[in-house]
Amino acid sequence: MERLDPQKLYVEFRPGVTTTEPILGRKYTLTHSDITAELFLTIGLQFAYDKITSMRDEVLGEWRNSSSGLLLYIYVYIGDFGTVMNSIRNTIFRRELPLALEAIVYGDNEFFVAHPQLNYAPIWIYFDSIDPSYKRFEYLGTPIDYK
Repeated sequence: MERLDPQKLYVEFRPGVTTTEPILGRKYTLTHSDITAELFLTIGLQFAYDKITSMRDEVLGEWRNSSSGLLLYIYVYIGDFGTVMNSIRNTIFRRELPLALEAIVYGDNEFFVAHPQLNYAPIWIYFDSIDPSYKRFEYLGTPIDYK
C-alpha cells in the first residue's frame, strides 16, 4: 500500500458540516488527479457530484446506522465498461482503497477525535458492477486500521 502524503491531500467542508458534526448525514467524496497524484476529499451533507467525472473512479462514503450500530459505508463503481476494463478497474480499486481510506480518516481527523468510538466502526465496501463476479460487499476493517 502506498502511504498517504498529507501534502497532497486537500480537504473541503461543504455547508452543513463542521470538522466534528454531524455523524449521520456526513458524506465523503474522494477524487484524485492522475497527473499530480493529489487527492481531493469533500465532506458534506451530499456527495460532491460536481467533482465526479465520466471516469467514475471516485470513492464515496457515508455513515449509516445498522442493526449492530454505526458503520462507514463505502461505494465504488466497477461498472459496465466491458470484461477487460471491469477487471482492470477492480484491480485498481482494490490496490488503491487502503490509500483512499487512509485519506478519509486522516482528512477527517478532528471528527474521529471528537467521536473516538467511530475509530472502531466497521467499514463495508460495496463494489458496484453489472458483472456479478465483481459486484459484492466486503468488510475492510475499521478506521483505526487506516491511521
